[in-house]
Amino acid sequence: MTRTRIEGLLAAFPKLMNTGKQHTFVETESVRYVYQPMEKLYMVLITTKNSNILEDLETLRLFSRVIPEYCRALEENEISEHCFDLIFAFDEIVALGYRENVNLAQIRTFTEMDSHEEKVFRAVRETQEREAKAEMRRKAKELQQARRDAERQGKKAPGFGGFGSSAVSGGSTAAMITETIIETEKPKVAPAPARPSGPSKALKLGAKGKEVDNFVDKLKSEGETIMSSNMGKRTSETTKVHVPPVNMESVHMKIEEKITLTCGRDGGLQNMELHGMIMLRISEDKFGRIRLHVENEDKKGVQLQTHPNVDKKLFTSESLIGLKNPEKSFPVNSDVGVLKWRLQTTEESFIPLTINCWPSESGNGCDVNIEYELQEDNLELNDVVITIPLPSGVGAPVIGEIDGEYRHDSRRNTLEWCLPVIDAKNKSGSLEFSIAGQPNDFFPVQVSFISKKNYCNIQVTKVTQVDGNSPVRFSTETTFLVDKYEIL
Repeated sequence: MTRTRIEGLLAAFPKLMNTGKQHTFVETESVRYVYQPMEKLYMVLITTKNSNILEDLETLRLFSRVIPEYCRALEENEISEHCFDLIFAFDEIVALGYRENVNLAQIRTFTEMDSHEEKVFRAVRETQEREAKAEMRRKAKELQQARRDAERQGKKAPGFGGFGSSAVSGGSTAAMITETIIETEKPKVAPAPARPSGPSKALKLGAKGKEVDNFVDKLKSEGETIMSSNMGKRTSETTKVHVPPVNMESVHMKIEEKITLTCGRDGGLQNMELHGMIMLRISEDKFGRIRLHVENEDKKGVQLQTHPNVDKKLFTSESLIGLKNPEKSFPVNSDVGVLKWRLQTTEESFIPLTINCWPSESGNGCDVNIEYELQEDNLELNDVVITIPLPSGVGAPVIGEIDGEYRHDSRRNTLEWCLPVIDAKNKSGSLEFSIAGQPNDFFPVQVSFISKKNYCNIQVTKVTQVDGNSPVRFSTETTFLVDKYEIL
């Protein structure tokens, strides 16, 4: 039968089918349709009119019993997803237009094609491959040891013929063998582009640290996910680099403060420590001999400390940062810390953002009320996240009232209260939620934020040349970060 003929017969079937009658077959001049409704679908057999209808009905039942073996639901998308599995199973039922004498269990066995001989063959082959790899490793170690011994004695490393040259060293050969082992041991997850072989690439593999590489490859072969050290370094370097501002001038200052704060849940500041620093970066030699005019409006008792090469008397008397030797220049294209400060206190009025967490037990668990208040009106805190731990295995909290947004992390069992901005216009807010648990389950509460205004009012207002006192254009980048901020 041609494809067009089959498509024509199937297209005619819906028109011929009459839902009002009880029988499940329709006859035309040349063919008979035997069908069975399956929820929203139909299973249809097209046979000749000479075919045994009782046998056809039995075949139809077997076809309909095969489908639930592969499809979880009798829906069109599920059938399409497992179409090839179904075709292979159907092929076991009918061969060359005639029904095979098989049952459902035999169909399952035939389609799985589970062969004991194949398993034995694969096990033998894997054993042979492991032995070959072990032998190649042993040979590689011997060749590498021979190269080391030759280098110690000051002799030329033994050569090995092949590839049209006898000048290939033992280390290179050992490395080539090692490379072959490593390539074969890698798990075949996805096809990777082949590396061009050559002495330079092979020699790198045979260098110091080959034992570590072999160990890592062994872990990879066992299914462990390993991140290479180079990739790790690159990632850490990327995270450390801050994107410079767009308007970065030749004289650029970076003012950074970090806060570490611990409060008690019943009130009281246990410890607050703040560290700040001004980093100077000069990108042109002509601006090397400059002075920074610092404005210090701090009233909290900050301890200031200048760099040893900075003129301390000049800073104390005139709030100017300049080198002790005015003829010398600041380093170019490097970040230099010129001034740092420190504040340590237990004074509650110094807390920049107070957090009050009130869990109270109820009949079904706990009702938790959390509120925040900004103490320092001059600050503007961005991307504030208040993280509240939750008891495990009790599901998601039921949120009552909230200022801002929230995220529930079911893996870490935390509720994150997210506030894009906290400033003088939005200095307080609250969150209410209910969940099963005890009051102690909701501590410690952790806070993180970032601000473009520093906590201590220390700023660079002007930069001038040492000679002539002429002003110099400069840019400033201010950051106030959280190192640790906890309510225990």
